[in-house]
Amino acid sequence: MKKIKNLILEGRHNRPILMDLFYKENQINKDVVIFCHGYKGYKDWGAWDLVAEEFAKNNYFFVKMNFSHNGGTVDQPIDFPDLEAFGQNNFLIELDDLDTVISWIHSEEKFNAEKNQNTISVIGHSRGGGIVALKGASDKRVKKIISWGGVSDFGRRFPEGEQLELWKEKGVAYITNSRTKQEMPHYIQFYDTFKENEAKLKIQTAVSNLDIPYLIIHGDEDETVPVIEARNLSSWSNNSSLKIISGANHTFGSSHPWENASMPDHLSAVVQETFSFLNP
Repeated sequence: MKKIKNLILEGRHNRPILMDLFYKENQINKDVVIFCHGYKGYKDWGAWDLVAEEFAKNNYFFVKMNFSHNGGTVDQPIDFPDLEAFGQNNFLIELDDLDTVISWIHSEEKFNAEKNQNTISVIGHSRGGGIVALKGASDKRVKKIISWGGVSDFGRRFPEGEQLELWKEKGVAYITNSRTKQEMPHYIQFYDTFKENEAKLKIQTAVSNLDIPYLIIHGDEDETVPVIEARNLSSWSNNSSLKIISGANHTFGSSHPWENASMPDHLSAVVQETFSFLNP
C-alpha cells in the first residue's frame, strides 16, 4: 500500500492545505474518497490513519486533508501551533479548501493510473459533515456524500444574547481545548461571515435539494452532536440513508492519541457501513 503524507497544496487564503494519499499501487482506476475533519480536528487525529488504510485495502484512492486554517502548520500538522489561523477560519474558507482538493484530483495527472477523478465521494466528520453536504449539493463533481456524526445546522452553534454582544464588543472569544489546554480564539469575522452568507450555508436547504446519494451515520450516544441532528438531516433529504450505531459516541470510540493497531469496534462498523453504501 502506498502512503504519501503531508502533500502540500496552495490554498486560496494564504495558508497551505496538507493532504495524505492512501492507495494500492496496482494501476487500477480507483474511486476517490475525500475525508474532511471536524472542529478542532485534523487529518492525523486518533484512528484516522487506520481508516485511511482500510479504505486503501479495499481499493479506494483515499485522501484526507487538513483545512488550511485548522490551526496546524506544514511543520507541525498535529495539534494547533497556529492559533491565529484557527481564529481566522470560517465556513467559506473550508468550502474553498475542499474545492481546491477536488480540483487538484481532477487536474493532477501524476496519479491518473490509480484514481478515477470522475467518481469522487466526500466524507465529513462532525462540522466536516456540514461542509461536505454543502459542497456536494453545489458541485457536480461530487457523486456521493457521507456524514459521520455530522452537524445539521451551523447557526445554532453561535452564542446569543449577552455572550454574543460581548464577542462583538471584544472582537474575539476564546474556547479552551480540554486536551491541549490552549485558549483557542474565534475572531468575530467567523460570526459575521456566517451571517452575511447564512442562506448559502444553510445545511437544511442543501440536503433538501440533493440529487445524489447521501449516507448519514451517527452514534446514539453522541455527546457532542445529538443524534436528533442525524434524524433531522435524514428527514430533510429524499435521497438519504440513515444508520444509527448503537452505543457509539461522537468519535465512534476513537481518541487521540490512538495507539492500538486496529480501529475501535464502532468506527470499524462505520467504515463497513460506508463501504456498503459506496459499493452496494
